[in-house]
Amino acid sequence: MTQQRTGIVSRSLDTIERVGNKLPHPITLFFIFAMMVIIFSAIFSAMDIRVEDPLNEGEILTVKNLLSAEGIQYMFTSAVDNFTGFAPLGTVLVTMLGIGIAERSGLISTLLRGLATSVPKQLLTATLVFAGIMSSMAADAGYVVLTPLGAVLFAALGRHPLAGLAAAFAGVSAGYSANLLLTSLDPLLGSLTQQAAATYDPVYAETMNYAMNYYFMVVSVFVLTLVGTYVTDKIVEPRLGTYQGGIQQEEVEKLKPAEKKGLIGAGIAFVLTCALLALLIVPEWGPMRGPEGEIINSPFFTSLVPIILIIFLIPGLVYGIITKSIKTDKDVADQMSDTMATMGAYIVLAFAAGQFVAYFNETNMGIILAIKGAEFIESTGFTGIPLILTFMVVVAFINLFIGSASAKWAIMAPIFVPMMMHLGYSPELTQAAYRIADSTTNIITPLMPYFAIVIAFAQKYDKKVGIGTLIATMLPYAIAFSIIWVIMLIIWLLLGIDLDPGSPLYYTR
Repeated sequence: MTQQRTGIVSRSLDTIERVGNKLPHPITLFFIFAMMVIIFSAIFSAMDIRVEDPLNEGEILTVKNLLSAEGIQYMFTSAVDNFTGFAPLGTVLVTMLGIGIAERSGLISTLLRGLATSVPKQLLTATLVFAGIMSSMAADAGYVVLTPLGAVLFAALGRHPLAGLAAAFAGVSAGYSANLLLTSLDPLLGSLTQQAAATYDPVYAETMNYAMNYYFMVVSVFVLTLVGTYVTDKIVEPRLGTYQGGIQQEEVEKLKPAEKKGLIGAGIAFVLTCALLALLIVPEWGPMRGPEGEIINSPFFTSLVPIILIIFLIPGLVYGIITKSIKTDKDVADQMSDTMATMGAYIVLAFAAGQFVAYFNETNMGIILAIKGAEFIESTGFTGIPLILTFMVVVAFINLFIGSASAKWAIMAPIFVPMMMHLGYSPELTQAAYRIADSTTNIITPLMPYFAIVIAFAQKYDKKVGIGTLIATMLPYAIAFSIIWVIMLIIWLLLGIDLDPGSPLYYTR
């Protein structure tokens, strides 16, 4: 029966893989989308499609033709500004400067290894899932550090190594959006959400902050840890059975004295850094408070990008100095430069996506499509929780073909954020629903960049592991995470709890 299920999954994924492999590179996709906006702007302009401006009663919005003389001038004169003004570009590059030091100095990998090797055996599964979820603070480091480590730890205890690999992979990938800290994903998606909201209500967009889903994602960490632990211990490991691979139990490399000293130093630096930052906002006289001492929508919240940079940079520097991975300022510069060198593909993607987003906004097609779509949905009576669930299903399906969270959101945010605002749902809620659907299906798509790497890790213990085997192992996590996370969001909606200070569930003009 298991073989039949695996065969069905394998055939389904083979189809998805074939279709997905025929898609152009995301960079090419955005250039294609930009060209489509140009062509459709001319068509829709000729059709005289128009709607009433929701912010200015009595005014009419029409589609601007980018193939007109004025439109052609706009495309040429705005190309550079469209690139440099692409909201996620600066936020990602700045945060990665700090995260790059923490990662390349060795702090992140040592922290993950120390966390996973210092807990009681009975808490190992929960620790792996928790560490996997938290690893998103170091971008994609969890895939290459924690996933193989999970297999090694389980093998060292005589448990099935693939169960340990699966637990870590589920935390790292399916729980990618959740974290106790703000990560580079928050400003990355938040900037796109804010940019999309501004096309519908610029005033409301100015009140938004990048921590718009923080409360919800903090609670999600503990909920997903419990779910991932249960699925591993009660479903995945029993299904895998007793390991017969012949690999001897492995010893996990314990932390060296220098690494322990480095972690202690980094921990002290982290506490002191947070304390100094707290002085900027906790006291009533704090310079990072807003007018009249307000905290919500204060300069603190609008400065989260450099704050994330500092929080990762200083502990990373301290760790590197103590462990000798950083000896001079040249090492710091080199590590930052190496990090930026890996961002080349993202910078090119930002140029292409910047043109698409700018064209979409300039033509008014985004706001018109949002209003027309919202009116259609309203006419069918399809609103509320069913609407949100349908949106999440669409996101999950698209994630099977386009793995990048930012690439998908750059395409979807200009359409769905204004549409949901028109129906009375906040951009913050739309982004939370997106993050859930995007995360939970990462582990079941072979087009996710690290999927092949995880298979390679698994083949160390079982040469027969392929796409079907891995997907069959990870499917219970995807289903369980999706169901529990959706239920959690529905409870959040029914109780009317804000997603974060100043981040409501519903939108009102």
